[in-house]
Amino acid sequence: MYTLPMLQFPRIAPEIVSIGPLAVRWYGAMYVLAFAAAALLGRLRVARSGTFTRAQFDDVIVFGFLGVLLGARLGYVLFYNPAYYFHHPSEILLVWKGGMSFHGGFLGVLLAQGLAARRFGRGFFTTMDFMAPLVAPGVFFVRVGNFINAELWGRVTDMPWGMVFPGAGPLPRHPSQLYEAFLEGPLLFVIVWVFASKPRPVMAVSGVFALGYGLFRSFAELFRQPDAHIGFLAFDFLTMGMLLSLPIALTGAVLLFLAYRHPAKNIAVHGL
Repeated sequence: MYTLPMLQFPRIAPEIVSIGPLAVRWYGAMYVLAFAAAALLGRLRVARSGTFTRAQFDDVIVFGFLGVLLGARLGYVLFYNPAYYFHHPSEILLVWKGGMSFHGGFLGVLLAQGLAARRFGRGFFTTMDFMAPLVAPGVFFVRVGNFINAELWGRVTDMPWGMVFPGAGPLPRHPSQLYEAFLEGPLLFVIVWVFASKPRPVMAVSGVFALGYGLFRSFAELFRQPDAHIGFLAFDFLTMGMLLSLPIALTGAVLLFLAYRHPAKNIAVHGL
């Protein structure tokens, strides 16, 4: 029985402003803030690292923007609801109805940055090491957008900060969107940014980001309610988010191992 005070979700209109049929939504605004933060931090790194010129970075960030949007949407379609979109293909492009996947966006960025690296004659991991410290602030903004949309709520809890979300029943739940916002946002950003502030072997910065994100996301999944149409994949424990995040963490560990196995043979990446 829940005797502790329950927090009610602070209902926030999804639209910041609307003029006739046109509307600016909080969720979309969070993506704009995400890319603005990446652009500002990237220009700071350009000035200090010398990996790219400012003009080259402007092109690289555009590649990343397209990779995130296309990858995140297609990732959601393929990973989380393929059957529905197989029967409703016309809705794949209706991104304002919701449905974006970090893991799909991650794959999209890998592909986009691979193309950017080839265009500017940079190594793939040199490019990814440059971009890795720019990602976490964007994850923070997007998770805040999830919270404002009252989506991706957590599991039922009796913690005093449990919150009753609209559409999630009468019981308080973990505000797991905020857990993820903090872990995958400010905390991961500080770890990766500080690590990248000194010269590191190629792959090391990418490895720290991948390991950190994979572990933080997997931990947050312990509090997040699995998607209703998917549920737990196994053991009343394994979620789709875990299944997709643990390989990222493992990849990060492998990259760190390879980076420091023979660090003298790797070209050190300039610090911030």
